[in-house]
Amino acid sequence: MSTDTVDLTRLTDPLNRADPYPVLRELALASPSRPADGLLLIGRHADCSAVLRHPAMSSERERARLSPNAKGPRTRNFLHLDPPDHTRLRRLVAKAFTPRVVAALEPRIREATEALFTDAAAKGRFEVVSDLAYPLPLRIMCELLGVPFADRDLIQDWSGKLSEALEPPLPGLVAPRATTQAAQARAEFIQYFRELIARRRTDPRDDLVSHLVQVEESGDRLDEHELLATCILLINAGHETTVNLISNGVLALLRHPDQLELLRSRPELSGDAVEEVLRYDAPVHLTSRVARETVDLPGVHAEEGDFLVLLLGAANRDPDVFPDPDRFDITRSPGAPHLSFSAGPHFCLGAGLARLEVRIAFELFASRMVGPRLAAQGLSYKPNLSLRGPDRLEVAYDGIRPAETE
Repeated sequence: MSTDTVDLTRLTDPLNRADPYPVLRELALASPSRPADGLLLIGRHADCSAVLRHPAMSSERERARLSPNAKGPRTRNFLHLDPPDHTRLRRLVAKAFTPRVVAALEPRIREATEALFTDAAAKGRFEVVSDLAYPLPLRIMCELLGVPFADRDLIQDWSGKLSEALEPPLPGLVAPRATTQAAQARAEFIQYFRELIARRRTDPRDDLVSHLVQVEESGDRLDEHELLATCILLINAGHETTVNLISNGVLALLRHPDQLELLRSRPELSGDAVEEVLRYDAPVHLTSRVARETVDLPGVHAEEGDFLVLLLGAANRDPDVFPDPDRFDITRSPGAPHLSFSAGPHFCLGAGLARLEVRIAFELFASRMVGPRLAAQGLSYKPNLSLRGPDRLEVAYDGIRPAETE
């Protein structure tokens, strides 16, 4: 393990948001490293994969010695819970994301995506984040949950504030402003879902919120706090990462016009394009685990209470796993799996849905956009380090082809 001092300011510096990969490469070469007591940085694919799968690695951040809430109440959000609580809560929502259910959504997702391109054509401009990447997954998740899409601006605002504060406890990364705004957003989210849940108790419908309410009332161990936390997690995590995946992918295609042309001529490669974007420019750039006990893995030694930051963006470009890792190639052989959807018991529940939404978005972007290119001064990034993606991606183009049904 590297004992050299690691300059964390380069990792957290907003000036590196546009291209964090040189810094990630350096950190991966020094990985695993201990830049501070109780903190480990892990950047190699094999090490990250092993940590994500190890039963002694906890998703409960409060267990870490670095956590300011080490002795506080644990969250009931199952993303940050361990088995058996994680297993129980995840099982309650898993049936909404089975392969059969997701496959049945394809016509609706395609219809919604086609409509977004048609709307953009009518406006005469195309800004990827607001015109495609946000409204598509948010609409589908709202429909699954039973949340009125008319409330999308509120949900988008609250989700953005929560995401900005979901950063690891690295020095100077999360500003007090972000923490305060996140707390307010969470309180407003809770009130919003309390009111929606109350309506579904008296007027149940064929949606996921109604299902969770019925599960709670049937005597399962889903209490009110768990119900609220699960609803917030689903609406937030159910679209934020997909927003970044669509935006990062469109940007990669614009910067590699040969790959865009290949996708246009061979739309059957859209699924492969999704996997390559997940590897090449992951929407989730890092995640974390806490050692519940002393753990010795082939490449990692962790003490009880250590906070392990897993640099997924580095692991997905590990040259020991992915040949020529900085090359964007939608025909890349699958090889080892990327870690963008995590691994082990916390493998992303909505991975199938995200893959389907993004596959359709890429396919239609390639087929309907005529002469697309990145507009001058058209790109800026969100301040987040963990959830990586543009907050603005303006596309110049020569036209938008009508949908086949128009």
